[in-house]
Amino acid sequence: MEAASDSTLAGGMVQRRVGRSGLTVSRLGLGTLSWGSETDAAEAAEQLAIFADAGGTLIDTAPHYGAGHAEELLGALLHKTVRREDMVVATKAGIGLRGRDLTVDISRRALLDTLDLSLARLDTDHVDLWQVHVFDPAAALDETLSALDHALASGRTRYVGVSNHAGWELARTATLQESSPAHARIVSDQVEYSLLNRGAEAEVLPAAAALGVGVLAWAPLGGGVLTGKYRSGKTPTDSRAGRYDTLDRYLVPAARRVVDAVATAAKGLGAAPLEVALAWVRDRPGVTAAIVGTRTATQLREVLAAEAVTLPAEIRTALDDVSAP
Repeated sequence: MEAASDSTLAGGMVQRRVGRSGLTVSRLGLGTLSWGSETDAAEAAEQLAIFADAGGTLIDTAPHYGAGHAEELLGALLHKTVRREDMVVATKAGIGLRGRDLTVDISRRALLDTLDLSLARLDTDHVDLWQVHVFDPAAALDETLSALDHALASGRTRYVGVSNHAGWELARTATLQESSPAHARIVSDQVEYSLLNRGAEAEVLPAAAALGVGVLAWAPLGGGVLTGKYRSGKTPTDSRAGRYDTLDRYLVPAARRVVDAVATAAKGLGAAPLEVALAWVRDRPGVTAAIVGTRTATQLREVLAAEAVTLPAEIRTALDDVSAP
């Protein structure tokens, strides 16, 4: 499996091609999961300005982030904080909110209705990458894919991709789309991937490589666990683990050994643990970009420092070994 090839430089950040498509994005992406909920408008504006100044181009969002407010914030900022044409705006469809509950609907009607609402919130006539957020085995796949074809043909999106698709799901979806030039080709799969979750290596990464699909890695810092903030055994009250229980799977002895190894490597390199963990994911074979969501501008600056870090081969090997599934 080959590594994603680095191409042009923009403002200092390396850009990569998404699979075999013509789309290029920064190898670090800005996630907006907290925008409109934990991150207010002023903080979001500062983050976007910092990201763009560093040469970042890929911004990832979704309709239900902040109950729609993330897209609204981004839409407002695209026209006054950055130049819209400099950004690669990626959003999704397929997951919605009913009250406080997440719902899944990847029917043609739901997908296209969601896209229209996203475009309105983003105050733009198109997005650069539109992704089906999840795979639903109960849904008619040809109907789902027809929505992608229509979105591309109507100019509402420039490229289409998928998210959270397992290897066989990606293979089936991408292969069907390659069966005719009239179909919108799948260019990316966005999946969870980090030193604490290497499940994508079993099937997703090989399938993506064979199909010429780029991989966008979300949660590359294991929800913040790989920063080392939980090594003391105490959970900061303002941390993600202090507010949710979704990180419990990463606060176990096996994960602590990985975190300790990252901290040791960071100390030897004179870097921060998050820089080491992020550089490992970013430069894994097949990965196009690592998407990091930060609540504050300070956190984003720490993340962007990883752009200057390249791991020596011996450290990569040591981290591979200690984190092996």
